[in-house]
Formats: sequence, C-alpha cells, structure tokens
Amino acid sequence: MSSNTDTPTPTSQTSPTGLPLPPLMKRSVLPPMSRPFKAPMGGPATNGMPPNRRPNAPGQLPLPHRGPMMKKGPGLKLGLKEETPFSNFSKYVDPSGKLNFAGKAIIHADGVNFSNGSSFTIKMDDLLLQEELGKGQYGTVKKVSHQVTNVVMAMKEIRLELDETKLQQILMELDVLHKSTSEDIVEFYGAFFIESCVYYCMEYMDCGSLDKLYGDGVPEDVLAKIALSMVKGLKFLKDELSIIHRDVKPTNVLVNMKGQVKLCDFGVSGQLNKSLAKTNIGCQSYMAPERIRAVDTYTVSSDVWSLGLSLVEVAGGKYPYAYDNMFAQLRAIVEEEPPTLPDHYSEEARDFISACLHKEPSKRPTYAELLEHPFIQKYHDVDVDMESWATQALESRQK
Repeated sequence: MSSNTDTPTPTSQTSPTGLPLPPLMKRSVLPPMSRPFKAPMGGPATNGMPPNRRPNAPGQLPLPHRGPMMKKGPGLKLGLKEETPFSNFSKYVDPSGKLNFAGKAIIHADGVNFSNGSSFTIKMDDLLLQEELGKGQYGTVKKVSHQVTNVVMAMKEIRLELDETKLQQILMELDVLHKSTSEDIVEFYGAFFIESCVYYCMEYMDCGSLDKLYGDGVPEDVLAKIALSMVKGLKFLKDELSIIHRDVKPTNVLVNMKGQVKLCDFGVSGQLNKSLAKTNIGCQSYMAPERIRAVDTYTVSSDVWSLGLSLVEVAGGKYPYAYDNMFAQLRAIVEEEPPTLPDHYSEEARDFISACLHKEPSKRPTYAELLEHPFIQKYHDVDVDMESWATQALESRQK
C-alpha cells in the first residue's frame, strides 16, 4: 500500500453520506505498490502491438472481456454509447475510464484516490494470479501476488451491473477499508477500475473464514480471544467511523496462520444515524429480533446480538436455530428464548452470551462494557496459543 499524502497531522474527513468523521490515524505503509511507467523508444509499452491487444504475461491476470457496449480507444479508455444500458452509469464513469463517486473516491486503472487525500496505487500489470478463493453475491475473490513487493493479497473482482445499490456498496466498503487502522480489521492495499470491473486488494487471511474453522466447536479460551477481536473491531467502526457493520456473522470473520482474527465485508455497513430496521440488508439468519420485526430504528445493539449469535455458533459447532425453512427460523428468533452456550462453558462465558442475546436492545451491553466483562477479562492476559488452534483447525478442514 502506498500513499501520496505525507501530512503528519490528521485531516478532517467525511463519510459517504457527507457526515464528518474523526481524523484518520497514521497507517502502516507497505513498500511502494507500483513501478514508474517507462515506455520504450518509439511509443507505448505494447511491444509494437495495438494498445488493447497487448498479450498477458504468463500467470498474469487477463483484462476483462471488452463487451459490445465499449468503443475501442487508446489504452484503457472507456467510450460509452448513448444507446447502451451501460450509459446509465455515465454519472459515475467518465470518458477517460475513471469511476468517480461524486468526488468521494475516484478509481482508475492505476489505483484509487479518496477525497480526504489518501491515495493507493496498484494496477493489474503488477499482479499474478495464484488461485480463486471463492465467489459471493457481488463478485469473485482471488489470491494474487503483487510482484513489486512480493505481498500476497486477496483481490475482490466486482463486475458493475445496472444496480445503484451495488455501486454504493462498493463505495461504502472502500471507504471503510481505507479509513480503518484497527488491527482487528483486514488491511486495505488499494483498488483499481478497468472498463466494467472494480478490483480491490486486501490482506490475505490464509486460514479463511471462521465458519470453516470451528469444526465441532472451539475451546473457551479460544472463543474468548475471538470475541475480543470481534468486539474491538466493531468498537473501532462505531467509535472512529460512526459505522454499524450490519452483517456480523462467522463468514465475515477471517483468520490467518498467526491466529489473528479480523472483520471483513463492509459493503452493507451504514452510518449510525441513517440505519433503519426496515432496511432489509445483511444476513437474515443473524439479524436481531428488532430487525426482523422492523418496528423501530436500530443501533449497534443489533450488531451485538449478531456477535452473540455468531459466538454461540462457533462454540457449539453449528448454527443454533435448526429449522427447515427461513420463516420458521425467523419466527424462532423473535418468539423463542435466545440460545445459550453448551453446558461445559463457564458461568462468565454463558453470562457474556446471555447479555449479547437479550431480546430488549436497550439492555444489551455496549462494546466498552463487553470489553470489561468478566469473560473477556478472565482471558485478557492469558497467553492463548491461537496460532496452534488456527493451524490445527485448517488441517482438520483440509482432511
């Protein structure tokens, strides 16, 4: 990751909604993420071939297929025909091929520039594909190697469609990632835009997501460390960015071989003062009762419920509401008593979960209170071998 800003003092920022945010803390800086562009004598660096016909190097990621709605032009420039559906994105994509989110962020072929002055330079030519990690609702995630720095990254590829919501989710996730300086949130390395695809590169967490690692359940000391990282990450979002995650679940918690636990996937996150329960986003299976009822506004307490439910799943090795259909599952979340931890967990652990899963949102603890809870404090200074747990969990998954 590289930054074009050398200002030692924090600068004021705004969120995607225009609300003021706290100053950014200084971030760690990776080696420069791009090399100076040097064209050979006599023209562009295309080995004598037309600019859009340059072959890919062995292992190099291919450029996206140029669809019929694109005009051929120099370099990676984008021409938009008025009669095509893609022309509806003209307010975002300018003729030079840049994706512009009303000045809040400008993504181009060589990186991304944010309105607060932060700049991240990274481009397709510097990346080598290693393997595909998975596919989700909004794109594909691939493991890539950055040739300039030898840093292994996870690259998310999102193809733009006629969906304004999707564009806003891209902006939200990029905004959260580049402002996050917490060790409990995945690191952001940069983003770029080529024709109809947005790519952004993040820290590669080599053990994968928590839902693939818990097996039949995790020991109490491991659960405490997982809970600590999740609470710290969520507290950072709230305190520093005024953000509620809105999609807390084991799938969005990543682990690496060092045993570090970090939050990811901020596409449906939202500003605290604009988050309404009637906004049906996030995974319904982990929604708090008040979100399902959609009777009132909701705050971070809804994320606290999702945190508690996720920890019950990780502890017990299965999602706690076992019903054949989603309607019955959601009704159980609203009407039945909340799930609890297995009996072999301590009273402190069981009380922690009980507090998170209180049916009344106002009675759930704050993140600050959760950090002071006896369950967290019990293991706060205990040297839990998270590295060994992560290694063994990954080996068990691969068998």
